[in-house]
Amino acid sequence: MARSAKPGLSHENVAGLYLAQQRCYLEGACSEVRDDGEASMTEKLKATIVPVTPFEQNCTVLWCEETMKGAVVDPGGDLDRIEQVIAKHGVQLEKILLTHGHLDHAGGAAELAEKTGVPIEGPEAEETFWLDCIAEQGARWGLPGGRNVRPDRWLNDGDTVRVGNLKFDVIHCPGHTPGHVVFFHEPSRLAIVGDVLFKGSIGRTDFPRGDHAALIASITQKLWPLGDDVTFVPGHGPVSTFGEERRTNPFVGDAVVARGTSA
Repeated sequence: MARSAKPGLSHENVAGLYLAQQRCYLEGACSEVRDDGEASMTEKLKATIVPVTPFEQNCTVLWCEETMKGAVVDPGGDLDRIEQVIAKHGVQLEKILLTHGHLDHAGGAAELAEKTGVPIEGPEAEETFWLDCIAEQGARWGLPGGRNVRPDRWLNDGDTVRVGNLKFDVIHCPGHTPGHVVFFHEPSRLAIVGDVLFKGSIGRTDFPRGDHAALIASITQKLWPLGDDVTFVPGHGPVSTFGEERRTNPFVGDAVVARGTSA
């Protein structure tokens, strides 16, 4: 969870806004965004962002063009919208991937897995306490319908996840939550970072077991070394690149980190 929903914005308006923003940040970065909302990362990897829940969480439907096998990353809710995207592109859903256990990212995972029969992979096992209280989170935030869930496979730093012929590296990035993971597809220079990093901001650390110092370390020591040219899909808001955030992010940009180190 990163920010509250903006009143008066429908899903359609939000999606249109994201498309305009994505077009700006993906241009020239091994990617293109077409008018139908489909982000073509390489000839093999394709992905579409589906904003879900009143928190406008960026659920990602991605697939291998060679096999048409795909995955849904962070199905927080609004499963009908996610299923429409899967059907539209003829994707054969192979698995569900979770970056962390907050309601807006994992609330729909149990139901989607039940409906499709596919396994859930991720996050890291330190997220157990969050995944075990999704229903409670829903009651607290006024978002009923989310179900507690346990993955079929916990993920650890250095693991890999396969979707069709695609391979994603798993990077454990604690701070926002203790078991948060990031999915990185090196050939297309694409990272799905959940609520670790946003354009112009970083994840909250005021939730139980949040750790600001750990979050900064995750970003600077694990994400920045992947390269300035990496485009990332955050859990909320527009896409950006690591290079852009290193230059301009007021919380974790290079100049800000340098001042903190020298203080």
